[in-house]
Amino acid sequence: MSATSTMLYDHPGPRARIRNRLLTVGFSLLTAALLWYVYVQFDEKGQWAPALWKPFLKSATWIDFILPGLWGTISAAAVAMVLALAFGVIFSVGRLSAHAAVSVPAGVVVEFCRAVPLLLMIFFLSYGVPFITGAPFPAFWAVVIGLTLYNGSVLAEAFRAGIRAVPAGQSEAGYALGLRKSQVMTHILVPQAARSMLPVIVSQLVVLLKDTALGYIIAYPELLQQGVNVLSANYGNVMQAAIVVAAIYIAINSVLTWFAGWLDRRTTRTGRTTVRIAPVQDLGTAAA
Repeated sequence: MSATSTMLYDHPGPRARIRNRLLTVGFSLLTAALLWYVYVQFDEKGQWAPALWKPFLKSATWIDFILPGLWGTISAAAVAMVLALAFGVIFSVGRLSAHAAVSVPAGVVVEFCRAVPLLLMIFFLSYGVPFITGAPFPAFWAVVIGLTLYNGSVLAEAFRAGIRAVPAGQSEAGYALGLRKSQVMTHILVPQAARSMLPVIVSQLVVLLKDTALGYIIAYPELLQQGVNVLSANYGNVMQAAIVVAAIYIAINSVLTWFAGWLDRRTTRTGRTTVRIAPVQDLGTAAA
């Protein structure tokens, strides 16, 4: 480990250490000054007044506004995460197909979903589809499908890059064992690609969770809609509600990132194999 670290990273010398410490102190002071400036500006505008923060000490605020919005965000994000991962795997494999009848349509779908803004997708599903079907489209599914199409297409490209990054010897070994291409893809390439692309997958899922806030454009009762728009309309504390909701988003994303780190460590331990070598018997003993 130390040899690898030395090859990849040169340890700083005395001057570099002094420079790094000075930069650290300078950025720390700059950050503290910026936070103090924000605090003073808020204080001058009366944004730290207890009356504006008092509603968050009431159970009715959480039961009527924040918790229902949090449930709307988590439920839409959870369904969209599962569908987006499935979408990404299926279309990444489709783009890698040797048959043009499969790879070309899969590429068109992925590129189209990546090119169209997510907000426009949600808006079209909510207000455009009813003109075609003649029936209202549920806000929940408008948000979920929009998140699935956009984030799934991004994940499809990530999976495709991860599959191509797997050494060619892996698939060649699978073919040598008599596996079909579908078996090589599902049993060898996709699991390794998913493990190597885990940081990218997690970052995209965090983006997906935050993008549920775009549901406010169609009045979907998610955290931003309920915890900021509706709540501040009742108590007149927009900034305070936004700060509380931002803290909730940070907490959820931190839990998701921690879970991804735990999953990565667990899969790394599981992927290691221990080879036990049986002791070789003495020839004389074996002959006896």
